[in-house]
Amino acid sequence: MGEGNKKIAVAGHISLDITPVFQNSGRQKLSELFQPGKLLKVGKAMMCTGGAVSNTGLGLKRLGADVVLMAKIGDDYFGNALKDMISAHGCESCISQVPGENTSYTIVLAPKGLDRFFLHDPGCNDTFGYADVDFGKVGEAAHFHFGYPPIMRRFYLDDGEELVRLFKKVKSMGLTTSLDLVAVDPDSEAADMDWAKILERVLPYVDFFAPSIEELGYMLDRPLYCKWQETAGDGDVTGILSFKEDVKPLAARALSMGTRCVLLKCGAAGMYLKTAPEPVWKEVLPGFTGWNDISHFEDSYVPDCILSGTGAGDTSIAAFIKAMLDGCEPLECARLAAATGASCVTAYDALSGLLPFEELRQKMEAGWEKQSIIRP
Repeated sequence: MGEGNKKIAVAGHISLDITPVFQNSGRQKLSELFQPGKLLKVGKAMMCTGGAVSNTGLGLKRLGADVVLMAKIGDDYFGNALKDMISAHGCESCISQVPGENTSYTIVLAPKGLDRFFLHDPGCNDTFGYADVDFGKVGEAAHFHFGYPPIMRRFYLDDGEELVRLFKKVKSMGLTTSLDLVAVDPDSEAADMDWAKILERVLPYVDFFAPSIEELGYMLDRPLYCKWQETAGDGDVTGILSFKEDVKPLAARALSMGTRCVLLKCGAAGMYLKTAPEPVWKEVLPGFTGWNDISHFEDSYVPDCILSGTGAGDTSIAAFIKAMLDGCEPLECARLAAATGASCVTAYDALSGLLPFEELRQKMEAGWEKQSIIRP
């Protein structure tokens, strides 16, 4: 670690994000804001790249990493727009544009004072599979990151067979790996999958696992997840969580499935870093000293302002991966991840608010305020 600027391959889901700018006061409940027949006035729509490949991949690029992107788009208007946007970032790309397929898009609804929700068409993310990954380019990288299998059909069918095959192949090539999830639509085909089984199969090949607590709760403990939803009502689930009863047990269960490190994102509350014992690291990643037996909750930093939460989780993962490959200590990786998430929410898109690590460190040293939200 820390030897030069290591290339990172980022593969998986990509979409065009369309985000109307909300002008609400931020004091209403969801049920008050959205009512049948009501005309809700909004500002202009922001259009930007979205999905794990864009948010995490271009986030890494903005933070100074050498990145290659791998995904699939269609040859339609949205696909052309995405292609132009990605080209403008000057990032190496293996994104194939396929005739006759439609590009994924997401309408991001982010009212002030409420958690975001999404209207999403997966488009040709559903046909992207193992055969679409350029392993020649993967072989040039030191790290492989994959995002959003719950909305990529070929990666969740057959108990995640193609996802397991992909990570097994990449690990055999000597790379470190990371995996990010996304919320499962309870009315979708993906909701019928056995996600605990899928994770049990793939996590032995995942070094760094970075789901949100809602995603992991849904997949591993549905009754607990439903209890959160009932308790939170129209509010944010992360505001009612207990570290001892909710966060810690879920992270421990994920770790027991074979991954080396869990970075459990807890929204505005922060994130929990939990790592495997020393023998596991010595066997799988012998070059990683000081990463064993960590249990640390990193409280979030207070953002300068909050415009949108879009991409905050994805870009915090980008910061964690970049810091890890730079050779930073684990707790500094978590701090930079939390700081990047707090920077991300100061813009409507996922990238404009991101700051270089040196600037983040300066803000920390100057006493950047943190907020403790999670209950013991």
